[in-house]
Amino acid sequence: MSRVPMTVAGETLLREELDYLKSEKRPRIIKDIATAREHGDLKENAEYHAAREEQSFAEGRIQELESKLSNAQVIDVTEIPYSGKVIFGTTVHMINCDTDEEVCYKIVGDDEADIKKLKISVNSPIARGLIGKLEGEVASIQTPKGIVEFEVDKVEHL
Repeated sequence: MSRVPMTVAGETLLREELDYLKSEKRPRIIKDIATAREHGDLKENAEYHAAREEQSFAEGRIQELESKLSNAQVIDVTEIPYSGKVIFGTTVHMINCDTDEEVCYKIVGDDEADIKKLKISVNSPIARGLIGKLEGEVASIQTPKGIVEFEVDKVEHL
């Protein structure tokens, strides 16, 4: 499997979730299964089946997180010398050339992307169009409404 880019904050969040699943949720589910077994016939025991299903989801998520973390390439953009170039992990302030509307996005890994928090995936069309651009350059980005041009106003290593 290839390396997956991830910010330091993204890695921290995944590690916290993994720790929670292993140290708190897994033991609680095991206790729930034991309690449900004490109620007798497992074929018609809804509590038992619900706990086993929850265990299945939790174990699947643990495996997924362990896999992602083992393949993560953690990039700390604050340790990369400033060049004014849009790269993974940078925060990009840009201006829509048609509307003069200013927007700001942080380019992050797939698991960290959250448009409500203005974090876009490095694999999104906007990020792909911005990567490699310098401050002052114009990026033409294909959107569902057609091609939109953005001028890169400022690049920050936060």
